[in-house]
Amino acid sequence: MSKAGALYACIYAREFPAQAMLRLRAELRSRAVAVLEGEPPIQHVCALNGPARSLGVLHGMTRVEIDAFEDAVLLPRSIQEEAGARAALFECVGMFSPRMEDRSNNTSAICVADIAGTDKLFGSPESLGKNLLTRAKAIGITASVAISSNFEAAICFARFLSTRTGVFVMPPEREAELLARLPLSVLELSPEHAEILFLWGITTLGSLANLPEMELVSRLGQQGKRLRQLARGESPHLFTPMEPAFLLEERIELDTPIENFESLLFVAGVMLDHLIARASNRVLALAAVTITLILEGGGSHARTVRPALPANDRKLWLKLLQLDLQGHPPAAAVLLLVLSAEPGNISKVQLGLFTTQAPEPGRLDVTLARIRAIVGENSVGRAVLKDTHQPNAFRMEPFSVPTSIEKITQARSHLSARQLRPPANLTVTLRSRRPESFVFRERRYAVEQAYGPWYASGDWWNPTLWSLEQWDLAARAQDGQMLCCCVTHDLARECWQMESLYD
Repeated sequence: MSKAGALYACIYAREFPAQAMLRLRAELRSRAVAVLEGEPPIQHVCALNGPARSLGVLHGMTRVEIDAFEDAVLLPRSIQEEAGARAALFECVGMFSPRMEDRSNNTSAICVADIAGTDKLFGSPESLGKNLLTRAKAIGITASVAISSNFEAAICFARFLSTRTGVFVMPPEREAELLARLPLSVLELSPEHAEILFLWGITTLGSLANLPEMELVSRLGQQGKRLRQLARGESPHLFTPMEPAFLLEERIELDTPIENFESLLFVAGVMLDHLIARASNRVLALAAVTITLILEGGGSHARTVRPALPANDRKLWLKLLQLDLQGHPPAAAVLLLVLSAEPGNISKVQLGLFTTQAPEPGRLDVTLARIRAIVGENSVGRAVLKDTHQPNAFRMEPFSVPTSIEKITQARSHLSARQLRPPANLTVTLRSRRPESFVFRERRYAVEQAYGPWYASGDWWNPTLWSLEQWDLAARAQDGQMLCCCVTHDLARECWQMESLYD
């Protein structure tokens, strides 16, 4: 029975274990691939692709039987990769409706969305279904879509459709007529009920729908009544929507350990394509990408790349990952690769008519990554002073883009100081414990004005103990040249140094 105004779209991806493995292995899609489930040597085929089916591979074949097909590629089943592919598929469905229900089974991904009232946003139901298939194909999943006013009828017809048919919209009040010609395989029958119906000669939903309800209930119980309602397109359903978490993550278990750096980047590039597509579907960009490598021997290696601005440029991300991994290579061959990303808002730059064109943030990130690989991780960024009186005390922080435009104030003239790095040693003559003269760069200066001293000391608990006496001096050479400077007296080492020159 269908509710008035109800409309459901069911997307059905068959042979899902095989599709989940092939979406990140584009080079194997044209070959015969079979996915094996179970522990060696007791393994059997749980999913396969079209070329493998044409080759003669069947479900349930054992490893010994499948070895007879020399051209078949065998892959072990990966539950983690299937979970990632299913999450990506549900994200595509969520773009058209927030109300979704997961009806997936062991070998298929099934998601039903409530699309009632979405015609003003996405057009007709047929147009919505075609757009949904296009989105799914972009993330490497081939599926079929059935749309009906009955929840269970949409699932049954989606199972029956081939991927070539694509989208089918069931007219209202004609569910029983259209379901009548479908085989019983579109229902999830228990082995006992399937055997009983086969012995009765029931092969289609139309034959099942024509059976008397009372007699069917007396023989199969309440399950018989439910099967008859399913066959007639009248089965009621309490829609229980799910709220899937938005997690940008792709995972691939490598068939053989990878030691070649170029091969590793090739696999990462395919995963980046999917992450960028999934983020773009939500009008988002990638703010940071973390690559985690599970190494041969049980170790792991993780690196995070975070540019100045979120971006969806594949070449940019691949270059940043390449430069980072070149500077921090893994210690062993790679067995498993996980790529996760943090979503961020797409950056937009609005320039004024007379505003100078700024460099592209992506090129700046690549340039900084190259410099970082040469001078070290902690030597690139902006210098930030520490909250201490210790001279030359600063730390390096990554460059960041301000979230708001700072107010431009009128420039004022200030006294500037040129810091000497490293400080120059001085020979100082004292009178009454105050500087009287000093020798700087082989020239002798007589002190005319001396301001100070100012004392600073600290870190007595560390080997880097510092205790300084600072003076600001105005001195004149014999030829009349004036020099204003800042000198320090290191009380711990008993030495004088020129710290900076005032202009």
